[in-house]
Amino acid sequence: MTLIKSISGIRGTIGGVPGENLTPVDAVKFAAAYGTWLKAYHGKQELKVVIGRDARLSGQMVQQLVSATLTGLGIDIVDLGLSTTPTVELAVPLEDADGGIILTASHNPKQWNALKLLNEKGEFLNAAEGQAILELAEKEDFDFAEVDDLGTIKPDDSYLARHIESVLGLDLVDADTIRQKKFKVVVDGVNSSGGIAIPALLEALGVEVIPLFCEPTGHFPHNPEPLKEHLGAICQKVIETGADFGVVVDPDVDRLAFITETGEMFGEEYTLVACADYVLGKTPGNTVSNLSSTRALRDITEKHKGQYTAAAVGEVNVVSAMKETHAIIGGEGNGGIIYPSSHYGRDALVGTALFLMLLSETHTTVSALKASYPQYYMGKKKIELTPDLDVDALLKVIALKYKDEALNTVDGVKIDFAENWVHMRKSNTEPIIRIYTEAPSQQAADGLADKFIAELEALSKEIR
Repeated sequence: MTLIKSISGIRGTIGGVPGENLTPVDAVKFAAAYGTWLKAYHGKQELKVVIGRDARLSGQMVQQLVSATLTGLGIDIVDLGLSTTPTVELAVPLEDADGGIILTASHNPKQWNALKLLNEKGEFLNAAEGQAILELAEKEDFDFAEVDDLGTIKPDDSYLARHIESVLGLDLVDADTIRQKKFKVVVDGVNSSGGIAIPALLEALGVEVIPLFCEPTGHFPHNPEPLKEHLGAICQKVIETGADFGVVVDPDVDRLAFITETGEMFGEEYTLVACADYVLGKTPGNTVSNLSSTRALRDITEKHKGQYTAAAVGEVNVVSAMKETHAIIGGEGNGGIIYPSSHYGRDALVGTALFLMLLSETHTTVSALKASYPQYYMGKKKIELTPDLDVDALLKVIALKYKDEALNTVDGVKIDFAENWVHMRKSNTEPIIRIYTEAPSQQAADGLADKFIAELEALSKEIR
């Protein structure tokens, strides 16, 4: 199976051989490296770490391993149990903790799990920090605590409610305005923690909830990545129930997608566009998304007289650019909303509330709202990697071939043509090359992706 070690953390499939899969040995070693790094980073021995997990089947097992390892280093744990990524991010500074760990493989299928690592601000570690932890794990240079200095574990199940309270308390969220609209919404929680968090938020906002796959069993009923090809059930459910729209999240609730009242995808790329449209209409400012996100955010930002910036793919890169440009909202085109007035992390709860406010004030349908935005269509495809493929060399060759076009090589290779663009990059979380395209029609976007997949495959044979 697979174990991926990167500056973003460690991610892999459960079971198998240590060093090749995410086994108990790997979970313990990486947790020990993180705890050891935290002690050096903060320059102290007495530390506190917040830990939460999504509902995937291996979650409890991995959490027990990680928690025991950290307490073995003398670190105290605040155990949120079943939680969401943004909830853990909020809890870290509220607990005055020194770091945080979210046990989730995000959109990956149920056989995967991962350790996502946070700093004392509840934000993801940067590249240098992640590299330092990888080196510690490789050396296994750990010094565990003696018996009188072991850490403690304190369970705390209050943070989901506190997270919802913080969303309701945002200046741009008016619960009474939303309640007056009496929305009916279908929620697909992919049988993970979103099945608890999103309905609880919606009910607090006076929304009638129709649950679909909202039992946190960890048995995902479909591929958990919120893409069109995986969401037939909720599209049908929205039509059958006459709902105003549908809400879909991934297992750890940092990605958000909507379904229109006609059972069509609103488009996960347009989640950020819509939320930004609402926020910029109230508080003009700048925005940031990654290189693989739609041009529509740039168009909406410029309409509101703001400045748009494109960052390298990865939440930490988007957050860094947002801080540099003082952006008031940003995120990623995969449905990730980052709203600094709440916190610097992708948050589907915040995105849901902002979207409801936009709908409430525009007095329109979700399909009409989508039609009001610049219409672009995304193609998202991938090439499976083989051990003998030199991805960096391959991308250099394709960049050289298109050197006379508008190129960006900050993160892989992005080629901006007049009417469309293509972005090719090696995934940080899976053994694939991701191929993103955007064009004025779906056919054109898919055709552009297929064209570059064919070119990459042909070139790969030449450089092997």
